[in-house]
Amino acid sequence: MFIDSHCHLDFPDLIKDIDVILDNMRANQVSHALCVSVRLETFPQVLKLAEQHDNLFASVGVHPDYELETEPTHSELVRLAQHPRVVAIGETGLDYFRLTGDLDWQRDRFRTHIRAAKECGKPLIIHTRSAAADTLRIMAEENAGYAGGVMHCFTENLQIAQAAIDLGFYISFSGIVTFKNAAVIKEVARSIPLEKILIETDSPYLAPTPHRGKTNQPAFVKHVAEEIALLRGISIEEVGEASSRNFMRLFLKQS
Repeated sequence: MFIDSHCHLDFPDLIKDIDVILDNMRANQVSHALCVSVRLETFPQVLKLAEQHDNLFASVGVHPDYELETEPTHSELVRLAQHPRVVAIGETGLDYFRLTGDLDWQRDRFRTHIRAAKECGKPLIIHTRSAAADTLRIMAEENAGYAGGVMHCFTENLQIAQAAIDLGFYISFSGIVTFKNAAVIKEVARSIPLEKILIETDSPYLAPTPHRGKTNQPAFVKHVAEEIALLRGISIEEVGEASSRNFMRLFLKQS
């Protein structure tokens, strides 16, 4: 019923218990999960998980927070994305919250990922924090809509969400939507078209209510769907089916 569109199962807190994590997914009707790359150095482990488990997929990219990493080239991203278990480019984007100063390198990296995604025909996974205006500007300048993709772990307002949707992107909600103080995000989840919604955990981070403070895992994505259903006045089954259908359409090109 559910698909976790963004998690980091290669991270130490999860990989050490991968069999339990997968069992918990099955027990909670989570059929698939997308393991998202944040560094080229750890991409082989992300890919290995996707190769070993039919219900896991991989992305390739370098997170905007990692300043001192090996800088990905356009050709390298395109080459790595040719693997059949790689379904997306990212995560990429801009983050002005954790890093300050001259961030031209971050914007250049973002453009490289967008151009690679357009060439290889795979969607983008976009991270943006305290940088919405520049993120949308670069997406528009680079015609990111030709690749399409998702604004992951969305934390902006309805206006930003609509601008991203207008550029051809989906909006993904994490456990943050279940937090009591997340009124702005709840409004977005209540208002945007259901056919533009994805759900995720971003595990091991951001465990939803009622698991706050615990290590997050894909099994918990059902709580994200539950909150969206409550906000929209529809059934959790409808949210699960729609978000799963959206995932398959975006990442696997299934209608």
